[in-house]
Amino acid sequence: MSAQPSQPSQSSKVVLITGTSSGIGLAAAVSAARAGWTTVATLRDPSRSDALRKAAAEAGVELDIRRLDVTDAASITAAVDGVLADYGHLDAVVNNAGAGHLGTLENESLADVRKVMEVNFFGVLNVSKAAMPHLRASGGRLITVTSVGGVIGQPFNEAYCAAKFAVEGYMESLAPVAAAHGVSVCVIEPGAVATEFVANVGVDLDEAVADAGVYAPQLNAYLKRTVAQFFDGAQSAEGAAESVIAALTADEPAFRLQTSDWARGFAGTKISDLDGSAVLGMTNGWVA
Repeated sequence: MSAQPSQPSQSSKVVLITGTSSGIGLAAAVSAARAGWTTVATLRDPSRSDALRKAAAEAGVELDIRRLDVTDAASITAAVDGVLADYGHLDAVVNNAGAGHLGTLENESLADVRKVMEVNFFGVLNVSKAAMPHLRASGGRLITVTSVGGVIGQPFNEAYCAAKFAVEGYMESLAPVAAAHGVSVCVIEPGAVATEFVANVGVDLDEAVADAGVYAPQLNAYLKRTVAQFFDGAQSAEGAAESVIAALTADEPAFRLQTSDWARGFAGTKISDLDGSAVLGMTNGWVA
């Protein structure tokens, strides 16, 4: 199941990346290996590793592919313990695994919201907690892929944005505590990335509109705007992964890195918006 290097290096830096079956995680795993890191590429279902293996082969790099489900404590422990057993150290973790979600408060259950939080927030904490003792030992880096949705709340993304807001707040709060023990904490904020938007949210969009009740006009307007953005202006996964590699390799990485000029401009709307009028003035138009 694993594609491990035949002679694991005890001296090269080791990074564990979650959610590498596609998108930013896949691109980051290949790029990290190309940059000289021993890369442990993890995914919830190793049977879905064909695209990852193909990309690694085309790039001429080796990956150590292992199972890790961020909602399964036993699989996290097994993955982290396995890395330590095989390599003796862990120098960086990239929390990339996550799941999209589309819905609004009145039309979804709190159980649905909890599932989103379980993957996108508690999953990050589960992996980070298991890795922190080893990152302290190596003076390593804890990098988490969040989203511009962790900076600006977006219509019909309430649960997803709540999870990403929570991750950003947690990591921003953790950063000075971790830094006191030699661990750099960073968050990566992509904007629109061309990584199967419709598949990632896990719903039939036409059916979602049909079931939206009084919110159908707003959801339809939001989807038209968002799908057009993904097709017309989305960044490539490889482009977004460049910021992950920058966080891995910089002498002193910034805490927050946006992955594109668009993402920097979008996130910047929030930074100077003390009363919230700029953000709501923008997002109100998305559902009009």
